[in-house]
Amino acid sequence: MAEASGVSRATVSFVLNDDPRQTISGATRERVLRAARDLGYVPHGIARALREGSSRIVVLNVDWGIEGNFSRSYVRGLDEELAQHDHVLLVRHGHSAPEATQKILDTIAPRAVFRLGEIYMRGHDGPIEEDRTDGFAANAALQIGYLAERGHLRIAMAMPDHEFPLTEARLAFAREAARRLGLPPLEHLVVPRPRETGATAVATFLAAHPDVTALAAFDDDIALRGLTALHDLGVRVPEDMAVMGFDETEYGSLTTPALTTVHIDAEVLGRLAARGALGIDAQDLAPTPGRIVVRASA
Repeated sequence: MAEASGVSRATVSFVLNDDPRQTISGATRERVLRAARDLGYVPHGIARALREGSSRIVVLNVDWGIEGNFSRSYVRGLDEELAQHDHVLLVRHGHSAPEATQKILDTIAPRAVFRLGEIYMRGHDGPIEEDRTDGFAANAALQIGYLAERGHLRIAMAMPDHEFPLTEARLAFAREAARRLGLPPLEHLVVPRPRETGATAVATFLAAHPDVTALAAFDDDIALRGLTALHDLGVRVPEDMAVMGFDETEYGSLTTPALTTVHIDAEVLGRLAARGALGIDAQDLAPTPGRIVVRASA
């Protein structure tokens, strides 16, 4: 291949390995890649893994319940950036036994392993306590701040009927946002499945907290459960109760009233994670702050 492209073997290696530490001109790179195509070169994955100490696979573990725009855009950015550098993304959904996970890691020797739940809580690579415009805490504050700006002083967090670190962090961030805004402490209620059970839970909560005028939902799924429960109870939205989602999904735009929510684009975060794992400079990338999608429910 070096002979066919008229360059050194080292240059061929740099191009084929997409080595970020080497600067290869576009013309030289194209000559090497053209020679590789003409010669039918196919990299030997096992041999490459033995030489490099790991495979060119990156594993992303996605917890159940993370299904909004954040996860979709993060996976898209991570996958596309890895592909540009000749790496492959393997996404695993749900909770797995540690033994099963270790078997997979031992077999494929991945270049890096990420857990989306941890990234989702932070939204950036710094400590979760940092007050940044691109972090998960800042996005949670957008939701509470929007409702407060519209005169809602008594706000309740509508939560799912399961507990894990993500739900705990989400509630903590919302409560901190309310505290910083000088609002009364957030109430919180669980909106469970099925539909009838959810309506009963919401009715019980409203009877005990008649001063609450807005529900800030854990995510769009919980917001839609809340909308359905309020409809079944004859509570008008947004006249009697505002409802706001979080981490936009397409379903919120299809309801009546359409769901006001927080849109989070994490594609850049995925690209940053990919470059960090590969040791590639990422100074040209900057995370995108969340934004409010204003519709009719709040």
